[in-house]
This record gives sequence, C-alpha cells and structure tokens, in this order.
Amino acid sequence: MQAIKNKDSEIEVLLRKELWSRGLHYRKNVKTVFGHPDIAFIGKKVAVFCDSEFWHGYDWENKKNDIHTRREFWIPKIERNMARDKEVNEKLQSEGWIVLRFWGKDIKKNTQDCADKVAAALEERNE
Repeated sequence: MQAIKNKDSEIEVLLRKELWSRGLHYRKNVKTVFGHPDIAFIGKKVAVFCDSEFWHGYDWENKKNDIHTRREFWIPKIERNMARDKEVNEKLQSEGWIVLRFWGKDIKKNTQDCADKVAAALEERNE
C-alpha cells in the first residue's frame, strides 16, 4: 500500500492543470486545512478533493461485492474512508468552507466541467 500515491495523482494533476490554465491559483495538499484538501483556495475558503473510485467507495453497495480477497480488511477500510470524507465535509462546511468532491472518472471524462464548478464556487465567494 505504500506504493499508492496520495499526492499528485493523475486526476489531481489533470484538474490542477486546467485550473492553472484559467488563471486560478491554489495551494495543493494543504496540511493546515482540516482534511488536507488536494486543492485549496484558502482566502475564498474553497476546498477541492479528487477522489478515486476504489478508495472512496464509488457505487459502494454494488462494488463491495466485487471484493473477493481480504474482505475483512478492505471493506472496513473503505467504509472508514467514506465516513472520514463525510466528517471532513461536515467540519469544513461548519467552518464556512465550500467543499467540492470529484470522482476520478468525472475528472478524466469532464475536466473542464469540474473546473467550471470550481470557478463557479470561487465566483460565488466574490459576490
């Protein structure tokens, strides 16, 4: 598991490049913000998370049946990740942050749409 990237993954880099090309400047993997968002606009209080489908439980009720090896390890681990994501969302939102989460497949397929949502959240903070 130590080979699993938690920073600069393909999906993060894709979204960051699109945001940077639009002139949107951010901080990445911010340790001072609860939950360590992949992309953060600190002044605007917008946090962006790029979630891979496996680790964050996309379509979990169907996909957990596809795990055949070490189910007693993987199922609780992924369910804890999902619970942590929810805790992070709630805490950041209670502190006034806009939290955006994108699935990896959505970033790969619709990078511009994801960047549009980030830009809209930033624009909302300008109003």
